[in-house]
Amino acid sequence: MSAQIKNRNIDMCNGSLFKSIVLFSVPLMLSGILQLFFNAADVVVVGKFAGDESLAAVGATTTLINLLTNLFIGLSVGANVLVANYYGARQDKDVHETVHTAMTISAFCGIFLTVVGFFAAPVLLETMQTPAEVIDLSVIYLRTYFMGMPAVMIYNFGSAVLRATGDTKRALYILSASGVVNVLFNLLFVIAFRWDVFGVGLATVISQVMSAVLIVICLLRERTSVRLEVKKLRIYRKKLLRILQIGVPAGFQGMLFSLSNTVIQSSINGFGKVIVAASAASVSVEGFAFTSMNAFHQAAVAFTSQNIGARKYGRINKILYVSLMYVVAVGLFYAFLFLTFGDKLIGFYTQSPEVVDEGVKRLSIIAGTYMLCGMMDVTSGSLRGMGYSFVPMAVSLIGVCLFRVVWVATVFQQEAYHTVETIYYSYPVSWALTFAAHLVTFMIAKALLQRKIHPRVTSIIRTRPKA
Repeated sequence: MSAQIKNRNIDMCNGSLFKSIVLFSVPLMLSGILQLFFNAADVVVVGKFAGDESLAAVGATTTLINLLTNLFIGLSVGANVLVANYYGARQDKDVHETVHTAMTISAFCGIFLTVVGFFAAPVLLETMQTPAEVIDLSVIYLRTYFMGMPAVMIYNFGSAVLRATGDTKRALYILSASGVVNVLFNLLFVIAFRWDVFGVGLATVISQVMSAVLIVICLLRERTSVRLEVKKLRIYRKKLLRILQIGVPAGFQGMLFSLSNTVIQSSINGFGKVIVAASAASVSVEGFAFTSMNAFHQAAVAFTSQNIGARKYGRINKILYVSLMYVVAVGLFYAFLFLTFGDKLIGFYTQSPEVVDEGVKRLSIIAGTYMLCGMMDVTSGSLRGMGYSFVPMAVSLIGVCLFRVVWVATVFQQEAYHTVETIYYSYPVSWALTFAAHLVTFMIAKALLQRKIHPRVTSIIRTRPKA
């Protein structure tokens, strides 16, 4: 392996985990933060130069977009785990087949989402009780956004492949370049051309296409076993089944999260456009904390999976503990930031004092407990890296999705608690419950792994060549 490849591909199976996890996660964190800055630019530009109705229109689509895309993005988790496992075991042929299967299905997933998102947009937005004064703008934005879905899927699967090898730097470079393009086109389309939400959506699509093209170029030029060869793109049945086995539960979990958030968003929509706009602004601010902590979730998945492939089971516990430690530190930092400067942060998105006040209400409730979300995700990621997919999905279904739906159907319906604040409190309570359940599940899974009686692990061991 050349020095250049060694420099960008982190060794996940040897050396200090404290150092390696930081080196892996920081580029991911910066990539996510940059992406959110550019996404925030969408919201800021539309809020400042098109008005609160346009801001609410874009905000009302967020949970719906996540609901429709999370299943397929979950498949990229399956590709990530499988590539990392084979890469750690040095099974180059299996890596090659997995990469080409993953990139092929990414294109099909994107095309499918474009068709569904375009034609189903009005019905889905009406089902979510989107305010009548913004629904037409929401339909325009949603349809425009979904035209870029093939590019979104190709980028997500391609970056998942690179992450599996320990390369998180190139995604940072790609998002930096495409993000700048997104902002420039935002300003051009919204301020100069006055294209409102269509301009914001179109700028996003252009940047997404650029990201997809650049990630494909990286894979075409790759010198390791993850190199992409266009003529060899095809679906390998066994690899597809393994990607689906891991990825569908992960994607279904993401869908369930989004579904519960859709229920929450529908309840929020009932309070009118000021609350909807305020919640949209607050969600955008909260996203910086989420994406920073999510970098350690992805680290937990990749590091655990590679070490399982390399049969270094003794490192699994420490991967989780180090990742949790970093998540708590990041969560505390953002809690201080949000609680201290919440009004100023929300003020970037809108000039309306009412919207700022309502946004700060949501931020003050969620900010101090957001680390629980990261802790929940990291523990779930460790389980996925170990080969479990159904278990974390089932735990999340009960602890987050079902709990939030029940909360809205019971607690929120009580006259004394029929406030938007009651809805916001459902988040930290569900995170705490689900993290506790995931942690217990992890301890059981690790005990089974140590005794070598977990079917998936013993199957992996049987298929590995003897050292």
